[in-house]
Amino acid sequence: MRKFTLIAAALILFTGSAVAQTNYPSQPIKMIVPFAAGGPTDTVGRLIAEPMTRMFGQQVMIENLTGAGGTLGAARAAKADPDGYTLMLHHIGFATSVGLYRKLSYDPETSFDPIGLVTDVPMTVVSKAGLQAGSIGELLDYIRTNKDEVTFAHAGVGSVSHLCGLLLMDALDTKMTSVGYKGSGPAMTDLLGGQIDLTCDQTTNTTNHIRSGKIKAFAVTTRERLSSLPDLPTLDEVGLKGFEVTAWHALYAPKGTPREVVDKLVVALQAALKEPKVVERFADLATEPVSQERATPAALKQHLGAEIAKWKPIIQAAGVYAE
Repeated sequence: MRKFTLIAAALILFTGSAVAQTNYPSQPIKMIVPFAAGGPTDTVGRLIAEPMTRMFGQQVMIENLTGAGGTLGAARAAKADPDGYTLMLHHIGFATSVGLYRKLSYDPETSFDPIGLVTDVPMTVVSKAGLQAGSIGELLDYIRTNKDEVTFAHAGVGSVSHLCGLLLMDALDTKMTSVGYKGSGPAMTDLLGGQIDLTCDQTTNTTNHIRSGKIKAFAVTTRERLSSLPDLPTLDEVGLKGFEVTAWHALYAPKGTPREVVDKLVVALQAALKEPKVVERFADLATEPVSQERATPAALKQHLGAEIAKWKPIIQAAGVYAE
């Protein structure tokens, strides 16, 4: 009798779980953004949350859970119930945290189920208006000649601008003097004021200053030139082969989320990225949604692994750690 009762209970639980998956979502969905409200990642999250809310008929709510370079929010998301009602939107820092932090309470590759990539925000190599160099070739020669006398601003340890600087120094086999700031805003302020020589920053922060002539622009960090800044060469085409840095963003769910739920989230994400309003707003930010092929679990899994393999040795060789 007891054995029969246990089997019956298990069948009820299984049936209930299957029904819940079929009816997903039946309640609001929380999307953890491990950075402050109003920042680039928060903006991306809110842009895709709106159309996903309409498609699901349930509110997709943003929860900004900041701290420790995004690792606090990621740790919370990793521990959430894998039922599809807690998601996480993170950027390139999810991959670089493996090299930056000596100990993490989660593994980016095994503690989450990937849903898909969302967008790649390009970076630009820019300098103060009065820097002597006039072209990217002259700039690279200037860095090689002056080495650690050249000051390179970044938005803090582990930021995308910091990573771009590390990769540039690695590619040139030349050290510059890194100057960290509490965010890209203060770094740009000093660049505009001529206190700092160089930085590598997202197009969302540099494009208007470039067009106004307040700073000099030398190159973009994407594999292809940008339609918004067509005169800027890529670093790859001027000899730094394979150089690519983008502030990519992606969506994840806790490990163990039912496949049927992940599939529904993938469909919703792909539909959101085709929304005209989303495409238009991304264009305003000098970026665009990824292709439908990249907004998939398989593409994100491959990209995440490749980014970890790319950045971990560069970060460790530089001796940079975040506590």
